[in-house]
Amino acid sequence: MPFVIMYQGEIVGQLNVANILHGSVSSCVIGYWIAPEVAGKGITPTAVALAMDYMFNAVGIHRVEIDIRPENGASIRVVQKLGLRYEGLKKNYIHINGDWRDHYVFALTFEEVKDGVLNRWIQKKVPKIVYNFPKSS
Repeated sequence: MPFVIMYQGEIVGQLNVANILHGSVSSCVIGYWIAPEVAGKGITPTAVALAMDYMFNAVGIHRVEIDIRPENGASIRVVQKLGLRYEGLKKNYIHINGDWRDHYVFALTFEEVKDGVLNRWIQKKVPKIVYNFPKSS
């Protein structure tokens, strides 16, 4: 499911929901990017929260995952703001720029955010999370 991220009437990013599995697995993976000139304005966490709420409530998905390269501090701040749980390291997960790159795995399940991801963030009810990451290659 591709989505555009708009800010003040302009397209400033994209969010994709992929690997949507129903049945016993009932999960999906979200990926996103945002234009650097609008980063830090709360646009990305809002878009991610809206997409997660849509997947949980309209599509009926049970678990949403976001995979992030260890050096991508901005994306790690997004999942931290929304309170996603750190689940581990996927070694050599995706081939990017001529090499296999590690990714951290973050996720939430429906039970963790029954009142909504966006609602929890806006109401400042996200638990404070400090991630202790393993060394990446």
